[in-house]
Amino acid sequence: MIRFDRVTKTYRGSTRPALDSVSMEILRGEFVFLVGASGSGKSSFLRLILKEDKPTRGDIHVLGQDLGAISSRKVPYFRRNLGVVFQDFRLLPNKSVYDNVAFTLQVIGKSRGFIQEAVPDVLQMVGLAEKAGRLPHELSGGEQQRVAIARAVVNKPAILLADEPTGNLDPSTSAGIMTVLERINAGGTTVVMATHDSAIVDHMQRRVVELVSGQVVRDESHGEYGMTAEVALKDSGLTAEIALAEGSIHPVAPRPVSRAASAPATGSVSTGTASTGAVSTLTVPASEGESSVSAPDDVELAFGSVLLPGETEPAIIPAQEAAPVTAPPATGSVLVEDAPELEEERQQLERQRAALEAQQRAVEAQRQALEAQRQRAARQRQEDEAAAAQRSGRIPVQQPLPADPSDPATASLSLAEKLGLRAPGSSPSDDDQNVGPTR
Repeated sequence: MIRFDRVTKTYRGSTRPALDSVSMEILRGEFVFLVGASGSGKSSFLRLILKEDKPTRGDIHVLGQDLGAISSRKVPYFRRNLGVVFQDFRLLPNKSVYDNVAFTLQVIGKSRGFIQEAVPDVLQMVGLAEKAGRLPHELSGGEQQRVAIARAVVNKPAILLADEPTGNLDPSTSAGIMTVLERINAGGTTVVMATHDSAIVDHMQRRVVELVSGQVVRDESHGEYGMTAEVALKDSGLTAEIALAEGSIHPVAPRPVSRAASAPATGSVSTGTASTGAVSTLTVPASEGESSVSAPDDVELAFGSVLLPGETEPAIIPAQEAAPVTAPPATGSVLVEDAPELEEERQQLERQRAALEAQQRAVEAQRQALEAQRQRAARQRQEDEAAAAQRSGRIPVQQPLPADPSDPATASLSLAEKLGLRAPGSSPSDDDQNVGPTR
């Protein structure tokens, strides 16, 4: 259904790839959550499936087609097999719920009969059958998102891509939206959804693919939102800062810090100066089976010694016994968004919006032209009918022509028949006059 083979995507002006050698496959009928921090590559993954972007390296196959072999002219036809739901709804504000959903079918040339049958069915499925005549501003946020979902699936696509569809909704409304998406998936549509909503992911227990800095770090068939992102925060030294803000750990008065330290067996990191032996200790709790993680010097300088509640301060290691600590190489914070990627995404969305508005204007102009043509045809029909009625009241009666005297067949004709006063062979009437010589 969807296959990525060593796909890398690097945006212009960025030194770090948005996707880094990603290889994975999504099967027909699956429901897949893409999770990860902002800038981890979720939106880039969806845009590549939709062929809004091209990969820098690697191959992508969707519905059996190599996307690299699809020309720009054929992209709109390829996208008819895909439905897309965005976080911001993107409804046409001056059109009703019915017309917003029908517009998709009108653009791709579906017949009026198909539209009249398909739109009520999909509105019934999303629970908006009673609000088909409403305008978008008359609906709640959850109802507007239901309209967007109906518009995305009214053409019965094989794949539905959803980019943060519950991002602007409250938990109760989000649950309703997920019920609709589950119903769509149960009908055989493959659903790929990027989300930050851990409650939804944990509740549904579907396949979870986690991205960190453009790489797939976890792929579970029945997963939860997971803790990988928090482990990444530990590696960056931010766990202590977050835990301190939440009150789960407590600071100890700061002391002079040196960059020479060793890791005690208790899971604490102690540092000291060669001259005084004074130290500053940072203790970070380690989960079972894992080693403790030391925080960078700037976090130690900010908080001094940090101990878990109920723990005693670890023993100070003399400076002469301390071994130098090598800081881990910087891998980039998972909390910093990829600005070039987001800017290009914004520009892409603006272009899509402009194209959609242009299509709307074209459809409206076509509708007006058809209406004018229909009115002209009606007037012409009325004029033709009036002319035909007028002609039927004045049709001249063809009079019999006088007979040719030289024709032998006229010898047996009466004088009235010869003069054309009566048709040949007709019976004489009392109105006939005797004409000609008398004896």
